[in-house]
Amino acid sequence: MRGILSEAEQVLGSPVRNLVSILLFVLAVAISATIGYMAAGWSFADASYMVVLTIYTVGYGEVRPIDTPYLHALTMGVMVLGCTGMILLTSALVQFFTVLQLQSIFGATRMQSRIDKLSDHVVICGYGRIGVMLARDLSRAAVPVLVIERGPERRAEAEAAGLCTLSGDATEEEVLIAAGIQRARALATVLPDDAANVFITLSARNLNAGLEIIARGEAPTTERKLIHAGADRVVFPTHIGAEAMARMILYPHREHVQGDEQLARLRRELGALGLEVEMVEVAKGSTMVGLSVEEAERRAEGSIFIVQIDRTDGRSIPRPARDERLEAGDKAVVVMRDVAAGARALFTSRVEIRAGRNKF
Repeated sequence: MRGILSEAEQVLGSPVRNLVSILLFVLAVAISATIGYMAAGWSFADASYMVVLTIYTVGYGEVRPIDTPYLHALTMGVMVLGCTGMILLTSALVQFFTVLQLQSIFGATRMQSRIDKLSDHVVICGYGRIGVMLARDLSRAAVPVLVIERGPERRAEAEAAGLCTLSGDATEEEVLIAAGIQRARALATVLPDDAANVFITLSARNLNAGLEIIARGEAPTTERKLIHAGADRVVFPTHIGAEAMARMILYPHREHVQGDEQLARLRRELGALGLEVEMVEVAKGSTMVGLSVEEAERRAEGSIFIVQIDRTDGRSIPRPARDERLEAGDKAVVVMRDVAAGARALFTSRVEIRAGRNKF
């Protein structure tokens, strides 16, 4: 069947190109005929009305008498060219929609056939920033991957990357079953929604007790829920990025020895995870004064991670303890996630901008 479709496409050409070409031909005939009738003294309204009646073969009657050889020849030309153009246009439309339907049917069938052949594969729920990086690294390691994604644009990106994809909501058990969850070796749910990740983890564990499940977490309080739901491991992108930033701060010479290219790659990867680092100052009278590092991060609902504190007396505390307290005038190196949408809004509501420096 695929060979027949390919041969037909070679004979008929591109349906879109055929459709556009015929449409331009019909428009050219209609415009030329309208100008021709107007040259005989007809008004634009009468001329265009006559052309439409003739091209569409409605046959209500002549708008004006066709009583000259010129009008006879013009009308006969509109009948032949216009009617022929409309027949071809109808055929091109049928061809266009037929090819679309065939591509949709056989494309879905081929993808489902690929999915049915998968075994010992990894199911990735979500093809966002983290999903893209995860799928890329697994593919490079020759591990079979199946991506579950609702968004058509992201799903098209995954297919363009050569990945097996499944359209649907991963929180539904039917979708997980269609993804071959019983035959899979692992599942990674990397959606930015903690509730959805918990639900997916619970459903996947019920469907496959031996499945390795790795779940993404945003808020630190979600880890316990994901573990109880059946996740083997919980990954917090914010903390991973913060630890990488901390290594850059703590061991700058080592990073320099490894090379600027690797350092730049690390920063790009952190940016792909939606992470950013800033130096913020704890203003006098701020609600952050007197809070421990753990309390400050909890108040920010997991959107920040403090990796260093610079005291007013010149002391620097890299990777501060969880019970280390913030004091007025301290400068904190903070790793933030989702800066544009979440963390930035938090800072603008609690941070005072003075002389280009952020303050809690």
